[in-house]
Amino acid sequence: MKTTMKTRACTRREYIAIFFFLAVAVTICVLHKVDVLGIQHKVNFATIIVPRVSTDPDVHRGFCTFQPLSPNDALEERLLLDSIAWPKTSLLPAPLSLEKTSDPAHSSFTILPGRGGGQWHVGDQLEVRINMSDFQGRPKKSGGDFLLAQLHNWKLSAGVVGQVVDHLNGSYSAVFPLPWEGDAQVEVTLVHPSEAIPVLNRLNSEQPDRLYFKSLFRSGSISETSICNVCLRPTQPLCNYTDLRTGEPWFCYKPKKLSCDARINHAMGKYEQTFRANEDKLFQRGVNLKVFIRASGPNIVTMLPKMKGQSEVKSSSVKSGPSGYYYQGVWRALGGTTVRQFDNSAIIQCLKGKGVYMYGDSTVRQFFEYLNAALPDLKEFDLHSPKKAGPYISLDYANNILLMSRFHGPPIRIVPVSTSELRYIANEIDGLVGGTNTVVIFGIWAHFGTFPMEIYIRRLQNIRRAVARLLDRAPGTVVIIRTGNAKVLSLDVALTNSDWHSLQCNKVLRAVFKGLNVHLIDAWEMVLAHQLPHDLHPPSPIIKNMINVILSYVCPQKGD
Repeated sequence: MKTTMKTRACTRREYIAIFFFLAVAVTICVLHKVDVLGIQHKVNFATIIVPRVSTDPDVHRGFCTFQPLSPNDALEERLLLDSIAWPKTSLLPAPLSLEKTSDPAHSSFTILPGRGGGQWHVGDQLEVRINMSDFQGRPKKSGGDFLLAQLHNWKLSAGVVGQVVDHLNGSYSAVFPLPWEGDAQVEVTLVHPSEAIPVLNRLNSEQPDRLYFKSLFRSGSISETSICNVCLRPTQPLCNYTDLRTGEPWFCYKPKKLSCDARINHAMGKYEQTFRANEDKLFQRGVNLKVFIRASGPNIVTMLPKMKGQSEVKSSSVKSGPSGYYYQGVWRALGGTTVRQFDNSAIIQCLKGKGVYMYGDSTVRQFFEYLNAALPDLKEFDLHSPKKAGPYISLDYANNILLMSRFHGPPIRIVPVSTSELRYIANEIDGLVGGTNTVVIFGIWAHFGTFPMEIYIRRLQNIRRAVARLLDRAPGTVVIIRTGNAKVLSLDVALTNSDWHSLQCNKVLRAVFKGLNVHLIDAWEMVLAHQLPHDLHPPSPIIKNMINVILSYVCPQKGD
C-alpha cells in the first residue's frame, strides 16, 4: 500500500523557532562540554552570541545598545566614567555667541616666584598661574578649559610637560619639575574652550555614526555596498557581525539583494555631522583651537645648579608629576625603568631569538616600519597586504627575530581590506603561546574619537582579560601598551579625533590596566614635551625615543 505525505513550506515564524531551538541545543552542548564533531571546547557562557548574523530582517537593535555587561564590568565602567568626568561649564543661551566663551587672546599666564624670591634650582618646581577671560575681556568664573603646558629649551633640545590643575573658577595652575640646568621657556596652549567640551560629548553621544564605514557585498556578478558601524540607526534591516568570542559589536545595513554572508571587505566611508547654530565657531584655528596664551610678564626662567642639601619641593596642587623629559633630544624617565640608548647592533642583540607582535592602529605600525628600516638583516615577507593596512611580517633568520604588525578590529578608518583580516586584539593575544621570548606591543585609541567612551572601555576590558590570560599562562611575556598622543587639529580632526578625547582615552587606559604586569609608552608626554610640532604620526626622532623605551622594557638595565 502506498502512502503519501503532504508537504508544505515552513512559515517564517516556524523557521525562526527551529533556529532558536537548535541554538539552545548547541549552547547546552557547549556548556556541558559535549563532544560535538569530536572536538571539545571550553567556552565561557558570556561569550556565546547566537546568531552571528540577523535572521529576522524586521528586528532592530536599539541605537548604540549592546549586550549587557557583567555586574563587575558595569561597576567598573561607571567608576571609570566618573573618574574622567569633565568640569561642567555654564550653558550658554542659543544661538551660541563667542562673546562669553574662553578667548586665548584675552587670557594670560604668570610665572609665580620661586622659593627665596626669583631663583630656581635644578630639582625645584616651577608654578604658573593661568587666568582665563572671555572675548569681551571679562574674567571667566568657571573652569573646564582644556589647557596644555610645556617647558622648553630649544638649544638644549630639552622639554618637559606641566601638570595642569583646574581651580574651577576661571584660574588654573601649571606645575613643572625643573630637571635640567639652564634656561627654559614656558608655553601654555588653549586646546579647547570649556564651551567646546559639551559639544564634543554631545556629538559622540547623539551622532556616533557621523563618521561611517562601508563594506562591499558580492555574490557572482551581483555586488552591493552598504554602510556599517558600531552604532547604526534602525532605519532598515541589519546584518549583525558581533564577534563571537569578545562580543565586540559591528553591524551593516543588509544589502537589498544579497545575504549578510556575502560581505567581502571593510573600508572607510565618509564624515557627516550636524551642528547647532554657531557651534562650529568654537573650533576655529588661530582663534580658539589650539592657540598659545600670552605671558603677562617674563616667560623664561633660569635653573641654577642643584644646591647641596637642597630640600625637595612638592606642590600641594598636583599629586603626580610627568613620566619623563627630554634633554639633548633624548628621553629620560623620571622614575621606573631607566631608558637605555640602543644603536642597531644593540637592538639586534636585545631582540635576538624573540618574536615581537604589534597590534593596533597606524601609530603602532610606526614601530614596525622603524625597525624594518633600521635593521638591515630584517627581511619583510610580502603578504600582498594593502599599503598602510597590513598585516606585515619581517624575519631576521640569522638572529631568529620575528616582527609582526596587524591593525586592530573595527572601528578602523582604513583602505579597503578583506573581512578575513579583521581581527580583534583580544583574540590575537589569546592565540599567542607567550613566554620570555615573546614581546606584545599594542595601542588602540585613534579610531574611537567619534564614539561614546563606553565603547572604548568595553574594548579595553576585553583586551585586559586576554592580557591577564596571557600573563597567567606565560608570566615571562613582555606586554607594552602605547598611549595616544596630541596632533595637529583642524575642525574635522577636532570633531573626529580631538586631543581632548585622546586624553580621556589615556586616563581610561591607565586605569583599566593598573595592577597588571604591563609597561606603558607615554606617547602623550613624549610628543608634548618634544620641540617638534604635534603629529598623529610622530616624526622619526620621537619614534626612535619610543623604540628605546620599548627595548628598555624588553632588555632592562641590570638593577631595574
